[in-house]
Amino acid sequence: MTRENAPPRLLDVTRLIRRAGRVPTGVDRVELAYLRQFVALESPVFAIARSAYGYALLDRKGMVGLLDRLEARQGWGAVDTLSRLARGISPERRRAEADLRRLSIARCLPVGLHRMLRRHFTGRASYFNVSHSNLSARVLSAMRDGAGGSVSVMIHDTIPLDFPQYQRPETPAAFLAMLRRVQTHADVILCNSAQTERDVIRHMQGHGPMPRTKVAHLGVDVPPTDPSVHLPPQIDQSRPWFCTVGTVEPRKNHAVLLDLWEEMARTLPQSDMPQLVICGARGWLNEDVFARLDATGENENVHEIPGLDDKTLAEVLRRSAGMLFPSVAEGYGLPPAEAAALGVPVICAPLSVYHEILGDIPIYLSLQDRYLWKTRIIGLTAEYWAGKSAGMRRHAFQPPTWDSHFKIVFTVA
Repeated sequence: MTRENAPPRLLDVTRLIRRAGRVPTGVDRVELAYLRQFVALESPVFAIARSAYGYALLDRKGMVGLLDRLEARQGWGAVDTLSRLARGISPERRRAEADLRRLSIARCLPVGLHRMLRRHFTGRASYFNVSHSNLSARVLSAMRDGAGGSVSVMIHDTIPLDFPQYQRPETPAAFLAMLRRVQTHADVILCNSAQTERDVIRHMQGHGPMPRTKVAHLGVDVPPTDPSVHLPPQIDQSRPWFCTVGTVEPRKNHAVLLDLWEEMARTLPQSDMPQLVICGARGWLNEDVFARLDATGENENVHEIPGLDDKTLAEVLRRSAGMLFPSVAEGYGLPPAEAAALGVPVICAPLSVYHEILGDIPIYLSLQDRYLWKTRIIGLTAEYWAGKSAGMRRHAFQPPTWDSHFKIVFTVA
């Protein structure tokens, strides 16, 4: 069989369309990495996305056009009539959905999805969904019966089921329903870590047949050094700073870091105080932390800086004294892996997934031992002042690559 005659692969890019114009999350970046990989394949590839009105199907040319827009090589086009009439979506998403229609080779209303797939695929098209989005029963059954091939779904974590106290009230039930649909329709469940695989199996056992599971660690992209990047003006570059990266939500445990900075401010002279740089958008169910952040005002030691682009964020992290990650649960945890890949010291909770991905690179500290967290932060600050942190930065961490990820994925899906 020639590569041109190989069974086509079909990637769901719904999340990238829905979140157009927003700072990418870790899951967004995974879907984007898959889009990059798919357009580089020599075998037939297609993409599908849900819009406000239905579904759009893209061929390789359309996928390249979408990637050019997502990576800012080309701007989004003008809003069309349908986007103008759509309710409750952002201006950026209106433009993205308009371009989605312009780039498509076929479109349909939701009821026509099965028929559209049957028209364009004669069977054996492999469907990939890597973003927890668009996993409705209609989509999954249409992909199996209409596209006629295998269904592969990536599960990033089961945190909504394991830590419901950190979720919106409706999230655990919705997540469980999604997981049951995946269990019913998927042939392969791709897991970003062995921890996620164990969690998926635990939640699926006893509820019917299990799809195959396969662990494929996510690739960690390391941006090249770019001294020309201007750091945010809030950061005093004459003093060391520590970063924490991610949505400001309860399980990320920003409250612990704010407590530590308040304690240090009471006991250290200002000249010895490090800065805390919080990089991430505000999330949900975290009003106490939001109020504390609002109260920092002109605090010269704590800076909340959301919305950084990837290059700026990489430089903020690269030039920092360390990454702090007191999260209580993660399915993978890209920020600590990215920090380690940059040679930045990492202090984090002793989660099993960090041991799996990072080995002995981080400084693992119990979340119950606030004194030890404070002591190690002060110690890294002193090392930074003394210019000794370069010794820690020499620890060789070889991060997982996307090449290795896709070699695993394409052997099973």
